[in-house]
Amino acid sequence: MSVNERRSFLKKTTATVATGALLSVSKSATASKPDQKIVIGAIGVGGRGGSVARLFAKLPNVEIAYACDVDIKKMEQSAKEIEKITGKLPAMVTDFRKILEDKSVDAVLIGMPDHWHGPATLLALEAGKHVYVEKPASHNLREGRLMVDAARKYKRVVQVGTQARSSGAVREAIQLIKDGAIGDILVSKAWNSQLRGSMGHKSPTDPPEGFDYDLWTGPAEKIPFKTSYHPAHWRWFHNFGTGDLGNDGVHEFDIARWGLGVDEHPTFVSGFGGKYFHDDDQEFPDTAYCTFVYPGKGGGRDRQLIFEQRDWSPYVQEGHENGNAFYGTKGMLILGKSKGWQLFGRRNQLIKSSKGSAMDGTPHCQNFLECIREGGTPHADIWEGHLSTSLAHLGNIAIKLGGQAMEFQPETEKFVNNKEADQLITRKYREGHWAIPKNV
Repeated sequence: MSVNERRSFLKKTTATVATGALLSVSKSATASKPDQKIVIGAIGVGGRGGSVARLFAKLPNVEIAYACDVDIKKMEQSAKEIEKITGKLPAMVTDFRKILEDKSVDAVLIGMPDHWHGPATLLALEAGKHVYVEKPASHNLREGRLMVDAARKYKRVVQVGTQARSSGAVREAIQLIKDGAIGDILVSKAWNSQLRGSMGHKSPTDPPEGFDYDLWTGPAEKIPFKTSYHPAHWRWFHNFGTGDLGNDGVHEFDIARWGLGVDEHPTFVSGFGGKYFHDDDQEFPDTAYCTFVYPGKGGGRDRQLIFEQRDWSPYVQEGHENGNAFYGTKGMLILGKSKGWQLFGRRNQLIKSSKGSAMDGTPHCQNFLECIREGGTPHADIWEGHLSTSLAHLGNIAIKLGGQAMEFQPETEKFVNNKEADQLITRKYREGHWAIPKNV
């Protein structure tokens, strides 16, 4: 099969997969119950998960029934903060399986580290719960596909925590692009440009008192504890995180893909990068440049998505620390989540702008609850989350393999004639653990 023939086949197959995913989620709609009280179990409340739990706690007809964390001090602190909002102290548990066993719980919030996102979501869906899972949607590409399949099988709402999807300012900008304000979009760019500190070099030590490291590790490989892992730097280690491509980068990946108008995986990926600046224990690159190519539909032009990362940058790019640019045949649009967007025409003539922010996560929580009560597809449905998170996974794989340019098959979610890359689509699990996903 020639490259052109393969592209034609991939276009048809991927379109069918994407359409099927969207149609099946519409069937998960529950009967319309706009005033239904939603009972939520918050799992992983020590950091970002606690912040999102407080957003939910402030909304009407919501009960935070559980605060769950393997760090007892953080769990107790978060539970007290929720009590200040609601007047009711949630039950506190360290093992989230107790929440899944409670049939009164309608939904769970998963704010655990990346390596738990897929396994916990799958267990929650199997238990009949709706899921709000923080970004990135998954720790690896295979788990992401299993999450999509499980959401459709159990007909439950799964919202990924890429809150810009529910931002009025960002949605307005994307709609302008869709309406042709800057012509045909051929290239979108996402960047993560900021100055991060060094975590230094740490030696293994005993876990702190009141922190269940064994339960925290879960189905990941059990390795000696370092203070680098908890409470904050686990993101930069392969065993637990996805690096900054999956951390901050996935927000920009998601907006870039959304504006580019592609609802499929790319067919080509390349990635170059490494640790150019930081001399510390982190295992992911602080510098990266990735490109992704999407085949044109119906005889249309191919499209390209570019990602840039510099974690040593004391300056911002194009006015935004983390942002997006959309390049069309008639103009361009520059977007940042905290400072709004600017639409330019020919010769950089400013045509329109907005200063709206996408930092408030409340609308995203509201959208999740509305879909549970009244049915419909959430703004950051797991299918969308899987596609965007997969860009981080694909970029990390290309970089890890020394900057390879690789062909990817969207319908099988495997690489073309690259067994070494295919091995990185999944992960090595802790032998015999109860949370290892099925069919990995």
